Amino acid sequence: MGTVARDSTEIFPKDSSENGVLADPNKLDAGALFVLKSEGSWLHCGYHLTTAIVAPALLSLPFAFTLLGWSGGVLCITAAALVTFYSYSLLSIVLEHYAQLGKRHLRFRDMAHDILGPGWGRYFVGPLQLGICYGAVIACTLLGGQSLKYIYLVSRPNGSMELYQFIIMFGGLTLIMAQMPSFHSLRHINLVSLFLCLTYCACTTAGAIYIGYSRNAPSRDYTITGVGVDRAFGVFIAISIIATTYGNGIIPEIQATIAPPVTGKMFKGLLVCYSVVITTFFSVAISGYWAFGNQSQGSILSNFMANGKPLLPKGFLVITYLSTLIQVSAVTLVYLQPTNVVIERQFADPNKGELGLRNVVPRLIFRSLSVIIATTLAAMLPFFGDIMALFGAFGCIPLDFILPMIFYNVTFKPSKRSFIFWGNSLIAAVSTVLATVGAVASVRQIILDAKTYRLFANM
Repeated sequence: MGTVARDSTEIFPKDSSENGVLADPNKLDAGALFVLKSEGSWLHCGYHLTTAIVAPALLSLPFAFTLLGWSGGVLCITAAALVTFYSYSLLSIVLEHYAQLGKRHLRFRDMAHDILGPGWGRYFVGPLQLGICYGAVIACTLLGGQSLKYIYLVSRPNGSMELYQFIIMFGGLTLIMAQMPSFHSLRHINLVSLFLCLTYCACTTAGAIYIGYSRNAPSRDYTITGVGVDRAFGVFIAISIIATTYGNGIIPEIQATIAPPVTGKMFKGLLVCYSVVITTFFSVAISGYWAFGNQSQGSILSNFMANGKPLLPKGFLVITYLSTLIQVSAVTLVYLQPTNVVIERQFADPNKGELGLRNVVPRLIFRSLSVIIATTLAAMLPFFGDIMALFGAFGCIPLDFILPMIFYNVTFKPSKRSFIFWGNSLIAAVSTVLATVGAVASVRQIILDAKTYRLFANM
């Protein structure tokens, strides 16, 4: 159960129809009460953060390098690591500040409501975050189905099963796991997820190096793909992909799982997370692009198969795909949490027990519907990667690169002569330009690829 800094026992929303900030004990917010209960440690926070950021989407980083080249690629992933760590630290500082004032924010929309005004929380930040997180659930379901298909093709290269069938299988697994009652209840799953992401990233790096040095190594060309306008737009698409890879969008919800007092705990969690981020992101991006050059595909794992034949030992590939599959199931559960908050808030009764029949039945029904819809969309739209690039530009950049800077400047009002004010303003301004151009570039790419789109395609 969420808590304020002064009490550490109960958390109450100021207005259950508008905000989750605490004040009135007569109006309990079931979403905050059940899903975002505050019982975790800073280490649990580190597990949640790692699962939210270090996801199989990072396997697309070598592809981003094909649009940026060596220098541009290394520069962008380094800059994104520095900016996001700084950004998430600022969000944590703002959250701690309000907790000390007795108004602990549990959701992104709560922050926007209190700092920028009710309209920002209700009409912009809330819907944007929910759309991004649910889009991530759809994308993870697609990735899970692809991982299952990879395992199938390793054992049966000429198998007849299609992608949508594997997506449905993965959706069935998510359907069961989605009934975990709270974000805090995922802590052990996310600890396993941390080790799994290290496993598949180590396997991916080792596999790329092995193929790169083998006698059947593919010819490598590091020329940036595209010419003229295509190359220019490609740069912004790559930046959107990198932003999506580093994106989180649920920092307040993760910090909400920490037991009070919260001071300093989120920063420790970020240190745990970014030690894994640096290890995995750079190793996969550099080794994958080194091995395959501008032939790197949307997921570097696709490069490990050539003409239906594995370039690595089958057992090694199965371990890689299986660890990816299991970890992406944990990522799916993490990004379901904002949806679960909305579901619990609308259909749960905070005056009844969390595991009582009155709350278990609606939870089972509506969470299942949420997963079924996401699975159906993933099976119908296997080209969802193009759409996620648009989401990255339109959603991840505002939530992770722009709003934290604004929240900090508005909350603490640093001097306009100070470095931190102008640094935050510069990051927000540059990110706004990148988001705008990236969104245009992503829409353009969707239009160009539209002729290859087909519902339930076996990609």
